[in-house]
Amino acid sequence: MSHALALAARGLGRTWPNPAVGCVIVKDGRVIGRGWTQPGGRPHAERMALDQAGQGARGATAYVTLEPCAHHGKTPPCAEALVAAGLARVVTALTDPDPRVSGRGHAILRAGGVAVTEGVCQGRARQLQAGFLKRVTQGLPFVTLKLATTLDGRIATATGESRWITGPQARARVHVMRMTHDAVLTSSATAITDDPDLTARDMGATHHPLRLLADSALKTPPDSRLGRSAKDHPVWVLHGPTAPEAARTAWAATGARLIKAPTEGPHLNLTETFRLLAAEGLTRVLIEAGGQFAAALIRAALVDELALFQAGCLIGADGTPVLGPLGLAALKDAPRPRLIEAGLCGPDTLTRWAF
Repeated sequence: MSHALALAARGLGRTWPNPAVGCVIVKDGRVIGRGWTQPGGRPHAERMALDQAGQGARGATAYVTLEPCAHHGKTPPCAEALVAAGLARVVTALTDPDPRVSGRGHAILRAGGVAVTEGVCQGRARQLQAGFLKRVTQGLPFVTLKLATTLDGRIATATGESRWITGPQARARVHVMRMTHDAVLTSSATAITDDPDLTARDMGATHHPLRLLADSALKTPPDSRLGRSAKDHPVWVLHGPTAPEAARTAWAATGARLIKAPTEGPHLNLTETFRLLAAEGLTRVLIEAGGQFAAALIRAALVDELALFQAGCLIGADGTPVLGPLGLAALKDAPRPRLIEAGLCGPDTLTRWAF
């Protein structure tokens, strides 16, 4: 199952709206087939592993990181395919909460005479499938907030200089994070100030995340790096209902997709906006934005994980703080995420926190 989970991780960022699943087929102590969900969600991991195992699958054991699907979509149910292949046993990590499956896959296997063992490496599988699970059960994507700061919590000098606070190893790690998320989202303030590209270009990748721009009034120039590259790598622009028609036309001409989102005052309603993204199939979203937008996400309780890069330098109180106001009246109201990882990233540190 550990091997199957490692295979499943290869699909992160590429399989949405489907989950990233891994499958390993074993017979007589030897791996005879393995697979993971392919880009776009097809073919499924089980189908890949079965095709590799061939006739050898009869009487074998399959280890699958998520309950095999039980519904007819673009392909027949994987549960039925496993039965037809003559598997003797199927071991799974998680039950699929999708109402179209939710125990039916396991039931199909048992009805077909296949022995089923559930819950193996369940904790690790839940971490891996956090995005898919949250989208299905809560109608929201899993959100990772990335922040890069000095030791004293600043992201820019008093003059606005911010490149680069952290070193090349930290920036490379961020590009790896982009590759494991379905999409990376930035705010209009960051897009205008930093003009980011948001691809995984430094990794020599052929796959890049979907790029999202949250800009209620469409103030970001269409000739920004996001606009100029929209025809090469998809960009979705999330805007408010009163965004100027001329700006919508100009952004549409870049090849970007425009999505109208509800607003609260001058800003997007972040909860409803993220519900729109989940409805579009997104399961994992990485946030790379400034302190005001980051604070708004935390206030809305939308952040699931914080990836905090810290550099060994000091800027002082006249620099820009890493977070905007959280509106706290008492210390007892302060969010207290749980530390889940701490380590070095070149000369910098990276800590990961779960909310």
